[in-house]
Amino acid sequence: MLRIGVDVGGTFIKAGVVDESYTILHKVSVPTGGDAAYDAVVQHIAHAAELAAQAGGIAVREVASVGIGIPGLLNPRTGVVVSAPNLRGWQDVPFLDTIQKLLPVPVRVGNDANCAVVGETLVGAAKGCENVVMLTLGTGVGGGIVAGGRLFVGGEGLGAELGHTILKWGGETCGCGMQGCTEAYCSVTALVKQTRRAMEADPASAMHEYARQAGLVDGRTAFECSKLGDKAAIEVVENYCGYLANAIGSLVTVFRPDVVLIGGGLSNQREYLMDKLNALLPKYVFAASIIGVPPILRATLGNDAGTIGAAFLDRM
Repeated sequence: MLRIGVDVGGTFIKAGVVDESYTILHKVSVPTGGDAAYDAVVQHIAHAAELAAQAGGIAVREVASVGIGIPGLLNPRTGVVVSAPNLRGWQDVPFLDTIQKLLPVPVRVGNDANCAVVGETLVGAAKGCENVVMLTLGTGVGGGIVAGGRLFVGGEGLGAELGHTILKWGGETCGCGMQGCTEAYCSVTALVKQTRRAMEADPASAMHEYARQAGLVDGRTAFECSKLGDKAAIEVVENYCGYLANAIGSLVTVFRPDVVLIGGGLSNQREYLMDKLNALLPKYVFAASIIGVPPILRATLGNDAGTIGAAFLDRM
């Protein structure tokens, strides 16, 4: 039986028809219209599901269910979205009730990072693992946890906000309003800020020319220039990896996962990032010298993880 998975982002909605072997058979992408009113965005989400079905030559009513990943805090049981910062007006909205009226099959909802870890655990880099921690590094830091083969979401489904664990007391102000969050040090947004500071401190850094040619300073700037031996870039990368390894170490101490996955655009640095993190991790994990540490791996499904995970939320 086929299912539809929908991954809602602030800019685009990705939807796909997924079969029982977790293969996406057909997929589409449509603009989210995140600045539009709530009802309009919900219509866009339903339309994306319909377009995915049409791409497969079927109607939505012919699939078993539709699963939807939302970028925000939500209760997966009631379907109420408490807050979705990238979608205008999405505070305490009854999303599941609203979308269910537009789709003729059962609908399930979940946080987008939770959907991603489900997808990676079912068929991606963590396939076969019972305990998984995943961090997605992008504009913010998303997180997902599988514990004992089940998706861990906490009370009311509002837990596992790993990006908002405190990394440094009284530290950088996070977009959430707190200080010292992991997101304020380990997101790509934070990395760009760290890169700009280093560039201002070192006018001779190769990062200036790299950014000029690229047309912007982004998450690649420091990493690519560090590979060229630029001292300022190397320091940015070392500090960034130290922050991230420290944050991961605390999560490993708490959850003892079989594997830690890194997703998001920065994971495209592949072994250059993963090797550094794996080398640093034992320094930040309790009893690492006695019981070891899990490997840190790059998530392998990319944007498809959220679509697959959303379609099969009930499997975990």
